[in-house]
Amino acid sequence: MTDKVVLITGSTDGIGRQAALELAALGATVLVHGRDAARGRNVVEEIRTATGNQKVDLFIADLSSLQQVRQLAADITNRCSALHVLINNAGVFMNERQLTVDGLETTFAVNHLAPFLLTNLLLDLLKKSAPSRIITVSSVAHTRGNLDFDNLQAEKSFGGYSSYALSKLANVLFAYELGELLAGTGITSNCLHPGVIGTKLLRAGFNITGANTSDGAETLIYLASSPETDGMTGKYFQQKQETASSPITHDAPLRKRMWEISAQLTGL
Repeated sequence: MTDKVVLITGSTDGIGRQAALELAALGATVLVHGRDAARGRNVVEEIRTATGNQKVDLFIADLSSLQQVRQLAADITNRCSALHVLINNAGVFMNERQLTVDGLETTFAVNHLAPFLLTNLLLDLLKKSAPSRIITVSSVAHTRGNLDFDNLQAEKSFGGYSSYALSKLANVLFAYELGELLAGTGITSNCLHPGVIGTKLLRAGFNITGANTSDGAETLIYLASSPETDGMTGKYFQQKQETASSPITHDAPLRKRMWEISAQLTGL
């Protein structure tokens, strides 16, 4: 990975931080993303010290703001001449319905619309850097997602878990549709369930402890770095194995409709 540039959203904590640490240890140039600048600087220094790899940089953006997502994409494009791996990892679990500055339901906005917009804005850089990989962190919770196009923003009803499951279903739909749209470009698009991992999100949403972050980062690192996944696209992985996703994720017209709605909501 010594000649690869990797961006990991939500990498100042949890699975993302562990993936950043391990990919830096493999020699990659790692772009750490977070919301808090002070915390981010501490994480960058910790990774540099632990790995001896000084090629670790920091980008700050609140992904609940579409304007800040756009600024993040602009900052990366301006500062980086290449991007070989994009890991859409950042995510939230909300126990109450809250709206973002854009008037969007926060879970759907951060977990789905932010990576949708960021990825699309970085496609030119990814194409220039091909072969490149896009990896979106979903969850087994996607199998419980109820796709009601009239309730994407929890306009009719809100449940913390149901909104989270919907956003994770949207992640898979996005990863699959993107894989088809990018066929022949040298860019692959895959998604994964990282496991039930002891992160802030797990504690906030489920009030349980899970496996350690090293276990959670394992499939991310595999998809980012393994030669075994060269050219593989439009797949869902668990424990480094291709796994069946929910049947609804293979509904092509539905994937297309979700893409079109996402494009409208993000002003793409």
